[in-house]
Amino acid sequence: MVLRAYGLNNMYLDYSQISMPIDPDFPRNQQVIGKHMHSDGEHYHFVWGPGKLAEAAENEEVKSAYATRGEEITPLGSHGTMVAVDWDSCVADGACIEACPVQVFQWYRTEQDVPAKDVANATSAGTGSTVKEERKDYTDKADPIREHDCIWCMACVSVCPPQAVKVDQSNLEFHEKASGTFNESLSKGSAPPPHAH
Repeated sequence: MVLRAYGLNNMYLDYSQISMPIDPDFPRNQQVIGKHMHSDGEHYHFVWGPGKLAEAAENEEVKSAYATRGEEITPLGSHGTMVAVDWDSCVADGACIEACPVQVFQWYRTEQDVPAKDVANATSAGTGSTVKEERKDYTDKADPIREHDCIWCMACVSVCPPQAVKVDQSNLEFHEKASGTFNESLSKGSAPPPHAH
């Protein structure tokens, strides 16, 4: 099976050729474990899990930052559906934040300095930092709070050192099904169904 994600100019990444810590088929292999709301009342992204201890749990900077805070590293899952960040693999490098031309991502702790496990069902305004070096520390995570603004350029996917980011417009179907807004008759046409929110 070849999984493709289309970006600008109909270019695509063939995920069968890339070794990825984020499960390229996470919407099929995981379930919704949270809904991270945007404070505008209209937009949100799902959190998929269960998570698993991965790259972040092995990274020395991340482990040290968690120890300094007195927080435990626990499985967190993936934030987002069409633009997804595996928070268990994210090591707070910030390359995705820096590369994104439309500021889809923010450092979640720069808006709400709470443990990552508490963000799965939180509401955020999207006022966190979008500057690579402004993370609170290495417990911070790139949050796709403005997933709905993605232009499918794939810049974030190509620069993430642990390959914790997946961008795939075809995951809209999973987002809409989880939202209860999926329309089967619209999905049979050649154009993707409209995004309901």
